[in-house]
Amino acid sequence: MTVQSSLQTTLQSAWTRRGPLACLLWPLAQLHAGAVVLRRWLYQQGILKSWRADVPVIVIGNVVAGGAGKTPLVMALVQHLQATGRQPGVVSRGYGRQDDNTGNALEVLPQLPASLCGDEPLLIRQRTGAPVFVARRRIDAVRALLAAHPQTDLIICDDGLQHLALQRDLNIAVFDERGVGNGWLLPAGPLREAWPPTDSPKKRSGPQSVAQIDLLLHTGQTAAFAGFQSRRALADHAMAADGTRVPLDSLKGEALVAVAAIASPEAFFSMLRQRGLTLASCIPLPDHDSFDDKADSEAIWTPGKRLLCTEKDAVKLFARYPDAGQQLLAVPLVFTPEPGFMQAFDARLNALLPLTSQLPSTHGHQTS
Repeated sequence: MTVQSSLQTTLQSAWTRRGPLACLLWPLAQLHAGAVVLRRWLYQQGILKSWRADVPVIVIGNVVAGGAGKTPLVMALVQHLQATGRQPGVVSRGYGRQDDNTGNALEVLPQLPASLCGDEPLLIRQRTGAPVFVARRRIDAVRALLAAHPQTDLIICDDGLQHLALQRDLNIAVFDERGVGNGWLLPAGPLREAWPPTDSPKKRSGPQSVAQIDLLLHTGQTAAFAGFQSRRALADHAMAADGTRVPLDSLKGEALVAVAAIASPEAFFSMLRQRGLTLASCIPLPDHDSFDDKADSEAIWTPGKRLLCTEKDAVKLFARYPDAGQQLLAVPLVFTPEPGFMQAFDARLNALLPLTSQLPSTHGHQTS
């Protein structure tokens, strides 16, 4: 286990309860809380400027640190919108990518290395075909996307609930089984902002913040508290780099190696075992791991044993092992929000659409 992975595991364990380590970090959490309140106030007073695009913007993000299933929801909503005739685009910071320090937005193309654009944006582009742009500032990504693809009629922002510089029309928060953990802010707990929200909707002013969640979706096997739920399951097949499908049932009885560089690697391993697969070894790595570390590479590839990974990891591993053939397989995740969530999403979106025709034709304007 790497130092980063060990630290991540230690913190995630501490965040489940108000134990000694969490209590030790609690004073720092109060500083964090003060900074959050001050930053929101600066935006509300217009001291810090926010920007509104002239198409609806939907933000899908976390209230807690770490992955909770945002990207599967982004892909599900993009495909849903495409099926209804909409032309959505996606923006992201591209976590883990090699930033060129220019601040310029980058369009994510299907064959672009994940190191340049990030593994999740690349997966979204490959799975949905929708235009995807990444930039250090999400505003720059939105502007570049709309300039390059003017037919885009809706923007989905992968993460960014706390990015108040970009005004949005709909906030969707995603939670997994962890819920809000011990209920404390970072670094004493997993929260990026206080939960539950304390703001009254009638008193809202200025850019929306995390205190204004429009829809809430639980992506874990069990819901941590009230809200819509979704179902996550592995597909009935695995995929090779050339698109060949291999039935999971055909892998039963074979000694397999599984690797996952996601927020909860054990969840992936457990789902494989539940499908009756035999895992000779499991290799958990930090979320968004680049697989560049030599020790990791040597541990991952075991000659004679088939390697299973997530789709998110496959965008990097397929490029690293181009001659692996069916010895390297990605197992897709089937992500299905409950019907009530999709109905609520459609209702919210339909309420927004009549207003878009009243917006100026230029691609956005600043608002105090």
